[in-house]
Amino acid sequence: MAYNFTFPDIGEGIHEGKVLEWYHKTGDSVKEGDPLLKVETDKVVTDIPVPQTGVLLKTDGKVGEIVHVGQVIAVIGAKGETIVAPDVPLPPAVSHRENIKTQHASPALAKERTESADEGGQYGVVGQIPVGDEILPSTNEGRVAVADEPTRAGALIATPVARRMARDMGVDISLVRGTGPGGRIMKEDIARAAAGTAPASMPVMPISAPVSATQASVMKPISLSGDSQFFGQVEIVELTTLRKTIAARMSQSKYTAPHATSFNEVEVSKLVALRALKNREHEKDGLKLSYLPFIIKAVCVALRKHPKLNATLDLDHGRVILKKYYNIGLAVDTPDGLVVPVIKNADQKGVIQLAREIEDLSTRAKERKLTLDEIREGTFTITNYGSLNGMFGVPVINYPEVAILGTGRIIQKPVIVNDQIQKGWIQPLSLSFDHRIVDGGDSERFTMDLSAMLADPMNMLML
Repeated sequence: MAYNFTFPDIGEGIHEGKVLEWYHKTGDSVKEGDPLLKVETDKVVTDIPVPQTGVLLKTDGKVGEIVHVGQVIAVIGAKGETIVAPDVPLPPAVSHRENIKTQHASPALAKERTESADEGGQYGVVGQIPVGDEILPSTNEGRVAVADEPTRAGALIATPVARRMARDMGVDISLVRGTGPGGRIMKEDIARAAAGTAPASMPVMPISAPVSATQASVMKPISLSGDSQFFGQVEIVELTTLRKTIAARMSQSKYTAPHATSFNEVEVSKLVALRALKNREHEKDGLKLSYLPFIIKAVCVALRKHPKLNATLDLDHGRVILKKYYNIGLAVDTPDGLVVPVIKNADQKGVIQLAREIEDLSTRAKERKLTLDEIREGTFTITNYGSLNGMFGVPVINYPEVAILGTGRIIQKPVIVNDQIQKGWIQPLSLSFDHRIVDGGDSERFTMDLSAMLADPMNMLML
């Protein structure tokens, strides 16, 4: 029987992909594990492997088109075999999207969809989802949605925070099941629903040509969504898939984890001297060290002593999971948005190895060449706004991690040494943490140990 291969979902927040290349054409013999097609997602460019050996009977998704999770992208079977549409229920994510579209649609269109579904028609085809490290996850981007608020029987009870959170995260609150008293929708319900709920699209008024200053002065206000009105020339920029993902992740983090941030300055003249020495030693190798590999080494040592900051909160089971491995995420500023590649087992790597891996990951992040394995399973994140001459910031936790360290630009300031004023190099630090798990005391003790190692790198050998 022919096998319907669907674009897979691996739960990494990747919901769709653009087809870049098909390695085989219809009628070709294909072997399990060989590359089938190349796709670009909001995070990576990767190959999708052939799920099973056979003949490629059909493909769906031309080069440049977007394919969504749950959509059949290929049919594989025996040569000359008849292709039969799969007679299985839609997966939850696809069914949910269709429920939303049916509720938003006109009665005639809803009836048409219902009849089509009864007759075996498909909206987002299904099939088994193969397992694999390099196989992908779909957004509702490019699919039609109407802005009218759907209705349901009975009053919708939700806290103001939950309503605002639902708007920010693009969750259709009318489809969320509340777990609070009397069925009240809580912010935790919104957070749980965010991953599987299709974002509501804003109705955008098409603008066929720029508006002149004269026209703008007399034109009626343009209403694009809600209460937003514009009385002059505007430019509408569609959100990229990556920017939508960033927005959803940031909203989830801020609404889920109560953030607190501590600020510190560390005198790091010894670290500055050590870096300069190592750069001279490795000049012939073409390697130029930044401060980041030294900071990563110090962070790993401090995390081992303060495990609460290298943890995950599991509220569903009433526990905290303290992780004994140290995968450090690096926030990389790319032309398309923020990407966080992860250095696995950073505590087991030396400064030189870390420096080479940082350079490699940062370069490939900007070129959109990271693999899925390189952007997941982080335990703690570092964001370096010092690279853009920033000093202090309030970094947002890379949820479900519980802490993130921001490092600012190292500058010279007057410091007091043995009652004498002299020049010193100062490293600004900002540590944001999830206050449900990490208390202020935990944060300060972690920062004190981290500061001691940055002030004198020899202290890394003592902790």
